[in-house]
Amino acid sequence: MERLQDLFIGIAGMIGAGKSTLATRLGELLDLPVYYEPVKDNDYLADFYRDTAKYAFATQIYLLNRRFQQHQEIIWRGGGGVQDRTIYEDAVFAKMLVKLNLMEERDYNTYVSLFRHMSNFMCRPSVIVYLDVSPERSMDRIRMRSRDVESGISLEYLQALYAEYELFIADISRTVPVIRIDYDRFHSAEEMAEVIEREYLHSNFVREVTWTPTTG
Repeated sequence: MERLQDLFIGIAGMIGAGKSTLATRLGELLDLPVYYEPVKDNDYLADFYRDTAKYAFATQIYLLNRRFQQHQEIIWRGGGGVQDRTIYEDAVFAKMLVKLNLMEERDYNTYVSLFRHMSNFMCRPSVIVYLDVSPERSMDRIRMRSRDVESGISLEYLQALYAEYELFIADISRTVPVIRIDYDRFHSAEEMAEVIEREYLHSNFVREVTWTPTTG
Protein backbone atom coordinates (compact mmCIF):
# COMPACT_ATOMS: atom_id res chain seq x y z
CA MET A 1 0.00 0.00 0.00
CA GLU A 2 1.32 3.44 -0.95
CA ARG A 3 2.34 5.50 2.06
CA LEU A 4 2.36 9.24 2.58
CA GLN A 5 6.18 9.27 2.49
CA ASP A 6 6.01 8.19 -1.16
CA LEU A 7 3.43 10.72 -2.28
CA PHE A 8 3.71 13.95 -4.25
CA ILE A 9 1.57 16.26 -2.11
CA GLY A 10 0.42 19.59 -3.52
CA ILE A 11 -0.65 22.27 -1.02
CA ALA A 12 -3.27 24.61 -2.53
CA GLY A 13 -5.07 27.62 -1.15
CA MET A 14 -5.69 31.34 -1.05
CA ILE A 15 -3.06 33.98 -0.33
CA GLY A 16 -2.14 33.70 3.33
CA ALA A 17 -3.83 30.32 3.80
CA GLY A 18 -0.80 28.81 5.53
CA LYS A 19 0.54 26.73 2.62
CA SER A 20 4.23 27.39 3.27
CA THR A 21 3.90 26.65 6.98
CA LEU A 22 2.13 23.36 6.36
CA ALA A 23 4.52 22.37 3.57
CA THR A 24 7.52 22.97 5.83
CA ARG A 25 6.11 20.98 8.73
CA LEU A 26 4.95 18.08 6.56
CA GLY A 27 8.36 17.98 4.91
CA GLU A 28 10.06 17.76 8.30
CA LEU A 29 7.60 15.24 9.66
CA LEU A 30 7.68 12.92 6.64
CA ASP A 31 11.29 13.55 5.59
CA LEU A 32 10.14 14.79 2.18
CA PRO A 33 11.74 17.51 0.03
CA VAL A 34 9.72 20.73 0.00
CA TYR A 35 9.32 22.92 -3.09
CA TYR A 36 8.36 26.46 -2.12
CA GLU A 37 6.43 29.08 -4.02
CA PRO A 38 8.92 31.56 -5.54
CA VAL A 39 8.30 34.74 -3.54
CA LYS A 40 11.50 36.12 -2.03
CA ASP A 41 13.51 35.44 -5.19
CA ASN A 42 10.75 36.36 -7.63
CA ASP A 43 12.26 38.85 -10.08
CA TYR A 44 8.86 40.20 -11.12
CA LEU A 45 6.74 40.29 -7.98
CA ALA A 46 7.48 43.85 -6.83
CA ASP A 47 6.93 45.20 -10.36
CA PHE A 48 3.77 43.11 -10.68
CA TYR A 49 2.18 44.74 -7.64
CA ARG A 50 3.47 48.18 -8.66
CA ASP A 51 2.12 48.03 -12.23
CA THR A 52 0.03 44.86 -12.55
CA ALA A 53 -1.27 45.44 -16.06
CA LYS A 54 2.24 45.93 -17.45
CA TYR A 55 3.86 42.95 -15.73
CA ALA A 56 0.93 40.50 -15.47
CA PHE A 57 1.87 38.30 -18.44
CA ALA A 58 5.61 38.28 -17.68
CA THR A 59 4.91 37.37 -14.03
CA GLN A 60 2.61 34.50 -14.96
CA ILE A 61 5.15 33.10 -17.43
CA TYR A 62 7.88 33.42 -14.81
CA LEU A 63 5.81 31.48 -12.25
CA LEU A 64 4.85 28.84 -14.80
CA ASN A 65 8.51 28.32 -15.66
CA ARG A 66 9.60 28.06 -12.01
CA ARG A 67 6.88 25.61 -11.06
CA PHE A 68 7.55 23.51 -14.16
CA GLN A 69 11.19 23.30 -13.02
CA GLN A 70 9.96 22.04 -9.65
CA HIS A 71 7.87 19.35 -11.33
CA GLN A 72 10.83 18.23 -13.40
CA GLU A 73 13.02 18.05 -10.29
CA ILE A 74 10.43 15.85 -8.57
CA ILE A 75 10.50 13.50 -11.57
CA TRP A 76 14.30 13.39 -11.68
CA ARG A 77 14.68 12.83 -7.94
CA GLY A 78 12.02 10.14 -7.73
CA GLY A 79 10.04 9.49 -4.56
CA GLY A 80 7.68 11.95 -2.95
CA GLY A 81 7.66 15.64 -2.23
CA VAL A 82 5.58 18.53 -0.91
CA GLN A 83 4.86 21.51 -3.17
CA ASP A 84 3.84 24.90 -1.80
CA ARG A 85 1.12 25.91 -4.30
CA THR A 86 0.53 23.77 -7.36
CA ILE A 87 1.25 24.72 -10.95
CA TYR A 88 -2.47 24.36 -11.70
CA GLU A 89 -3.38 27.27 -9.44
CA ASP A 90 -1.48 29.79 -11.53
CA ALA A 91 -4.28 29.60 -14.09
CA VAL A 92 -6.71 30.73 -11.37
CA PHE A 93 -4.74 33.93 -10.91
CA ALA A 94 -4.32 34.41 -14.66
CA LYS A 95 -8.07 34.13 -15.18
CA MET A 96 -8.62 36.70 -12.43
CA LEU A 97 -6.25 39.12 -14.14
CA VAL A 98 -8.24 38.86 -17.36
CA LYS A 99 -11.54 39.45 -15.54
CA LEU A 100 -10.07 42.54 -13.88
CA ASN A 101 -8.80 43.82 -17.26
CA LEU A 102 -5.23 43.54 -16.02
CA MET A 103 -4.18 41.00 -18.66
CA GLU A 104 -5.09 40.92 -22.34
CA GLU A 105 -7.19 38.02 -23.55
CA ARG A 106 -4.56 37.11 -26.14
CA ASP A 107 -1.88 36.92 -23.44
CA TYR A 108 -4.10 34.67 -21.37
CA ASN A 109 -4.74 32.40 -24.36
CA THR A 110 -1.00 32.19 -24.99
CA TYR A 111 -0.41 31.32 -21.34
CA VAL A 112 -3.08 28.58 -21.36
CA SER A 113 -1.74 27.13 -24.62
CA LEU A 114 1.81 27.02 -23.23
CA PHE A 115 0.59 25.38 -20.02
CA ARG A 116 -1.25 22.67 -21.96
CA HIS A 117 1.86 21.82 -23.96
CA MET A 118 4.01 21.74 -20.80
CA SER A 119 1.47 19.59 -18.96
CA ASN A 120 2.39 16.68 -21.23
CA PHE A 121 5.74 16.57 -19.42
CA MET A 122 4.48 17.05 -15.87
CA CYS A 123 3.70 14.51 -13.17
CA ARG A 124 0.37 15.03 -11.46
CA PRO A 125 0.33 15.29 -7.66
CA SER A 126 -0.78 12.14 -5.87
CA VAL A 127 -3.11 14.34 -3.84
CA ILE A 128 -3.89 18.04 -3.48
CA VAL A 129 -4.55 19.38 0.01
CA TYR A 130 -6.77 22.45 -0.28
CA LEU A 131 -6.55 24.79 2.71
CA ASP A 132 -9.99 26.37 2.73
CA VAL A 133 -9.63 29.88 4.13
CA SER A 134 -12.31 32.57 3.76
CA PRO A 135 -11.47 35.85 1.98
CA GLU A 136 -11.82 37.68 5.31
CA ARG A 137 -9.39 35.32 7.05
CA SER A 138 -7.03 35.59 4.10
CA MET A 139 -7.12 39.39 4.41
CA ASP A 140 -6.34 39.16 8.13
CA ARG A 141 -3.32 36.94 7.49
CA ILE A 142 -2.01 39.18 4.72
CA ARG A 143 -2.14 42.14 7.11
CA MET A 144 -0.45 40.17 9.88
CA ARG A 145 2.56 39.16 7.78
CA SER A 146 2.89 42.72 6.39
CA ARG A 147 4.63 42.05 3.09
CA ASP A 148 5.10 45.35 1.27
CA VAL A 149 4.31 43.82 -2.12
CA GLU A 150 0.90 42.63 -0.84
CA SER A 151 -0.19 45.96 0.64
CA GLY A 152 -2.48 46.75 -2.30
CA ILE A 153 -4.54 43.55 -2.12
CA SER A 154 -8.21 44.30 -1.42
CA LEU A 155 -10.94 42.22 0.17
CA GLU A 156 -12.95 42.49 -3.04
CA TYR A 157 -10.09 40.91 -4.97
CA LEU A 158 -9.83 38.08 -2.44
CA GLN A 159 -13.57 37.45 -2.60
CA ALA A 160 -13.41 37.13 -6.37
CA LEU A 161 -10.31 34.94 -6.07
CA TYR A 162 -12.06 32.64 -3.59
CA ALA A 163 -14.95 32.15 -6.02
CA GLU A 164 -12.46 31.16 -8.73
CA TYR A 165 -10.77 28.75 -6.32
CA GLU A 166 -14.06 27.00 -5.70
CA LEU A 167 -14.43 26.44 -9.44
CA PHE A 168 -10.82 25.30 -9.69
CA ILE A 169 -11.19 22.72 -6.91
CA ALA A 170 -14.37 21.33 -8.44
CA ASP A 171 -12.57 20.95 -11.77
CA ILE A 172 -9.18 19.59 -10.66
CA SER A 173 -10.82 16.99 -8.41
CA ARG A 174 -11.97 15.17 -11.54
CA THR A 175 -8.38 14.13 -12.26
CA VAL A 176 -6.48 14.54 -8.96
CA PRO A 177 -7.73 13.50 -5.48
CA VAL A 178 -8.45 16.60 -3.40
CA ILE A 179 -8.76 16.86 0.37
CA ARG A 180 -10.38 20.09 1.59
CA ILE A 181 -9.25 21.16 5.05
CA ASP A 182 -10.02 24.10 7.34
CA TYR A 183 -6.46 24.66 8.55
CA ASP A 184 -7.61 26.65 11.62
CA ARG A 185 -9.30 23.54 13.03
CA PHE A 186 -6.07 21.54 13.30
CA HIS A 187 -3.57 21.68 16.13
CA SER A 188 -0.45 20.06 14.68
CA ALA A 189 1.18 18.78 11.51
CA GLU A 190 0.94 15.27 12.95
CA GLU A 191 -2.85 15.53 13.00
CA MET A 192 -2.83 16.92 9.48
CA ALA A 193 -0.55 14.15 8.17
CA GLU A 194 -2.74 11.47 9.75
CA VAL A 195 -5.88 12.88 8.16
CA ILE A 196 -4.24 13.31 4.75
CA GLU A 197 -3.02 9.71 4.76
CA ARG A 198 -6.37 8.36 5.91
CA GLU A 199 -8.37 10.32 3.35
CA TYR A 200 -5.99 9.69 0.46
CA LEU A 201 -5.86 5.95 0.99
CA HIS A 202 -9.65 5.66 1.16
CA SER A 203 -10.97 8.16 -1.38
CA ASN A 204 -10.33 9.74 -4.77
CA PHE A 205 -12.72 12.67 -4.67
CA VAL A 206 -13.18 15.97 -2.86
CA ARG A 207 -13.53 15.36 0.87
CA GLU A 208 -14.03 17.93 3.61
CA VAL A 209 -12.34 16.53 6.69
CA THR A 210 -12.38 17.35 10.38
CA TRP A 211 -10.23 16.36 13.33
CA THR A 212 -11.48 15.24 16.74
CA PRO A 213 -8.59 15.44 19.22
CA THR A 214 -8.02 12.31 21.29
CA THR A 215 -5.96 14.23 23.85
CA GLY A 216 -6.43 17.51 25.59
